Amino acid sequence: MPQSGTREVAHEITVRACAADVYEFIAGVANWPRIFPPTVHVEHLEQSATEERIRIWATANGEAKNWVSRRTLDREALRIEFRQEVSTPPVAAMGGTWIIEPLSAGECRIRLLHDYRAVDDDQAGLAWIDEAVDRNSRSELAALKMNVELAAAGADLLLSFEDSVRVEGSAKDVYDFLNEAQHWQERLPHVARVDFQETSPGLQLLEMDTRTKDGSTHTTKSVRVCFPDERIVYKQITLPALMTLHTGRWELVEDGDGVTVTSQHTVVINPDRITEVLGAEADLARAREFVRNALGANSRATLGLAKDHAEGLR
Repeated sequence: MPQSGTREVAHEITVRACAADVYEFIAGVANWPRIFPPTVHVEHLEQSATEERIRIWATANGEAKNWVSRRTLDREALRIEFRQEVSTPPVAAMGGTWIIEPLSAGECRIRLLHDYRAVDDDQAGLAWIDEAVDRNSRSELAALKMNVELAAAGADLLLSFEDSVRVEGSAKDVYDFLNEAQHWQERLPHVARVDFQETSPGLQLLEMDTRTKDGSTHTTKSVRVCFPDERIVYKQITLPALMTLHTGRWELVEDGDGVTVTSQHTVVINPDRITEVLGAEADLARAREFVRNALGANSRATLGLAKDHAEGLR
């Protein structure tokens, strides 16, 4: 029985995809940042065939949060139960269930159930959670529907690539350059403005204006999760028009007397904006090429300046 003060809510959506495929999308947490808009990063802490502990970094009502959840996976019943171990205020407790119900061979209903309480049963806190759960649930279900239906249709909108550089210096010095994004306006020529907040150690909100080749600027906002001297993972929550998703990571691997630094990007192209951004003759292939070149050029410029910084400190 739910405790006194516990709210129970349900959201659902119908998807044109096989129920088993939808289950695998939800079960595979490594893909959540590209499937679910609020999710920035997920890592396994413990894992077995039917039980797992995961740490999730995500946004809620525009704020970056993180928590640890336990999940119970039932592939035969197409059901996944989850429960936060320690919730972040104003949430006192949070749990729920994903239920996938086959409607036909190629269609299913996804039901997302939540139960939660606010700290001290505070009504303002409960209202905040109501809004966050409703917004995130609707966003997650809509995104899940879009992603599984695009996958079923074979749409080639997903693009992943990386660039690397070898640095004759320490991982710490390279990491510091990448981590200290509050200095990027002075350090990176393609960055015109920076608004930087570190809401808690290793959890950052980064808004910046980036210059393009024609001299114009576009604004992006990212949530970054930082693991000292090893990697920084991020997700853009304010995107350029040509993308519906952009996640990435900076990865540092020490080897011998230096470190290999890799910039990785995963992007989903927005097909509805291709001709608006690139002209009437542009197609998906042109959009993929444009995004690869633009993001890659900025990454390689940042990698080169990080290399110069770290090697100059030796």
